[in-house]
Amino acid sequence: MESSSKQVTEETKTQVNSQDTTTQNDSKKTDDDKPKNTKACSTPECTKASTLQCPTCVKMNIVNGSFFCSQECFKAFWPLHKYYHKAPENKFEKFKFTGPLRPGVVSAKNFVPAHIPAPDYATTGVPNEEIQAKKDKHIDEHTPEQIANAREACLLARRALDHGHSKVKPGVTTDEIDRAVHHFIIDNGGYPSPLNYHGFPKSICTSVNEIICHGIPDDRPLEEGDIVNLDISVYYKGMHADLNETFCVGKVDPDSLFLIEQTYRSLEKALEICKPGTMYREVGNVIGKFIESKGLSVVRSYTGHGVGAFFHLAPNVPHYKNNKTPGFMKEGHIFTIEPMINQGTWNDVTWPDEWTAATEDGKRSAQFEHTILITKDGCEVLTKRLPES
Repeated sequence: MESSSKQVTEETKTQVNSQDTTTQNDSKKTDDDKPKNTKACSTPECTKASTLQCPTCVKMNIVNGSFFCSQECFKAFWPLHKYYHKAPENKFEKFKFTGPLRPGVVSAKNFVPAHIPAPDYATTGVPNEEIQAKKDKHIDEHTPEQIANAREACLLARRALDHGHSKVKPGVTTDEIDRAVHHFIIDNGGYPSPLNYHGFPKSICTSVNEIICHGIPDDRPLEEGDIVNLDISVYYKGMHADLNETFCVGKVDPDSLFLIEQTYRSLEKALEICKPGTMYREVGNVIGKFIESKGLSVVRSYTGHGVGAFFHLAPNVPHYKNNKTPGFMKEGHIFTIEPMINQGTWNDVTWPDEWTAATEDGKRSAQFEHTILITKDGCEVLTKRLPES
């Protein structure tokens, strides 16, 4: 601790002496010749113009928070300011990646205007209302008004996904796709559901190659031969909508094309059994049997889910066979089916960012998702493709 105090004294003396010399030299100049300082002191609640800059910050190229009006302000703020000098922790430094993909730089969160209706977690990061609603494990039977609003939310989500798909090509970053989709949703009066949900930093999920789900958009450019999943969720008129698709980036190898096609086929087969009276566990039996016959595997760690006034609700909808999920489909239920299918093992590994799920063996993964409404005689795919999709 004593060394810290000494550092403050020496650093501030250096800056004061340097400033005194500068002042003497500047006294020979006219007022018009003198540089005009526009930076305020970095000490909280001090509004004076700065006259000093922390020498360690100068050496480390740190600009924000490095200017002070006096030695006294610098010393007063030192207990907090010294943490500016610590290099950011590299969470991935000792992590053993399972495949060739590496994380890029994640930009700041996208801005949402105040007039956009948003869920409770938009500011806090904690979906408190959803957490409370989950406790009774009740599956909502939605009212006609809620269903009408869900249709509109799902239509917006579908259009947002199609907009994101139009940006997928070699050289484009997933961060660019995230921004494009974010602005599309905001411009149409919606809120991107993933943004700040349990602290998620971006507006969509982008999962490339061996990433199963929850990939964070960053500055890595997509490359020829990649596959990328865009997972889009929207909050609009009090209802959430959720869908995703996996796309090819340029020309893709035959094995990846096979993986993508069979993943989509498995979702289609699951939709065929959705109607009142079907047990939710049967979704996994249908998908699991089909996928295993193709020599692929079904991820078990992540499931489909109820969706509506809250982002994630009962029921859980596993995609693997022999699961024990309780419950029957009833008219008015709204939920997602979103099988995640791997070329190799079904096991997954979570990256140190605590979001990104990768295949344990580094082989590729694909996913497709729809939001479904159970009707009197069957089901309605609320996020179905449009003629222009």
